[in-house]
Amino acid sequence: MIRAKVDFSDVLGKIKPMHGVNNAPEPDCEQGYRNKLGQAGIPYVRLHDMGGHYAAARYVDIANVFPDFEKDPTDPAGYDFAFTDWLIADLYRQGCEVVYRLGSSIEPEQFIKPRNIYPPRDNLKWAQICEGIIRHYNEGWANGYHFGIRYWEIWNEPDNTPDVKDNPMWKGTPEQFYALYETASVYLKQRFPDLMIGGYGSCGFYAILGGYVKAANSSERTECFIDFFHGFLSHIREKNCPLDFFSWHSYADVASNVAFAEYARKTLDDYGYAHTEMHLNEWNVGRDIRATTLDMAMIAQMMCRMHATDVRVMNYYDAQPWSTYAGVYDANKRTVTYAYYAFVYFNKLYRLGNCVRISGDCADMLAACDGKSGAVLLCNPAAKEQSVDLSWAGLSGNAKLHALDADCKQTVHALGSGSRVEFVLPAESAVLVTVE
Repeated sequence: MIRAKVDFSDVLGKIKPMHGVNNAPEPDCEQGYRNKLGQAGIPYVRLHDMGGHYAAARYVDIANVFPDFEKDPTDPAGYDFAFTDWLIADLYRQGCEVVYRLGSSIEPEQFIKPRNIYPPRDNLKWAQICEGIIRHYNEGWANGYHFGIRYWEIWNEPDNTPDVKDNPMWKGTPEQFYALYETASVYLKQRFPDLMIGGYGSCGFYAILGGYVKAANSSERTECFIDFFHGFLSHIREKNCPLDFFSWHSYADVASNVAFAEYARKTLDDYGYAHTEMHLNEWNVGRDIRATTLDMAMIAQMMCRMHATDVRVMNYYDAQPWSTYAGVYDANKRTVTYAYYAFVYFNKLYRLGNCVRISGDCADMLAACDGKSGAVLLCNPAAKEQSVDLSWAGLSGNAKLHALDADCKQTVHALGSGSRVEFVLPAESAVLVTVE
């Protein structure tokens, strides 16, 4: 029996946006299919590896948006914004904000011929190209927009593999990347002081627990990620570079990710970056359980438990229907999966705004309230169902249980109008209890 009590009047802070994703369906998907991200209330969509198998030569990447490096970055004629314009405009139409990754998508076939993962020939010019992209999307430059994109991430996984010849993300040395980050971060922060400039999409911290996850699609020599992290922080501290947010990745389980978050926070603090936000902006609980009820339960569990860490934003990888990492869409049926509703349920908490206290057996729960209505997200990744005794204070109203049936359809059951309910939490599931 799980016994827990919620105090809807005891506010602990704001619910953080743990239910972001990477990427989105492309234009060839029908409108209703694309609208699912907005309907789920996805707060942030990180744009990395967008389009095709890992990436098509159209979206987001510097080489796609500014295809001829020899051109003048102050001349709008050097830019090709068309596809990225469509993508970002469609996301903002749905109410989703963007985390824009400045750099390149991964190139798994780099062993044949690397294309866009070499260090820039001129770091300052590269930063000026980034400036043109930011001006286009935030200042209306070059027939652009005023989206107010806040987060701008410099590169992705330059630490992916220690051997340059094998690295699918960065054909340079660590020191060359540190120099690129130094130039670009200082230049962009001076030009746009109110924006959040950060990076670098670290491959993560598996080495502190002596492990490795194959789904990470990176080197098994995970100690190199730690060395790169310390080298990076040492360099930017010496050069007084801004680091408004630090992004890192993990394809490990929830307990490991909690430990990684603690390690990253302490290390950032030790180097003098105590105010730097942390973003876990690539994560996935397991490709082998995609589209299952277990996937839903573990995704919801990850959001709940990571909410208690110092991670500020999370972005699940990936929300493209075709991707081998995709868990929220069923590309064959052209519909959403069980996992999609983990994001829907978490969004209910996010929209209520205030995180409130839970006591008792509450490791895999999270609750929120706006003063009039409340909700509790409960997760059960175990293979056995659990009986739940849930009570609450600080709010009165009708309680309802939101769950999914065997056909992945939403169901709502009345639980009563008191301040205590009992129900069964199915095996490998996540449910939402609302009090309104």
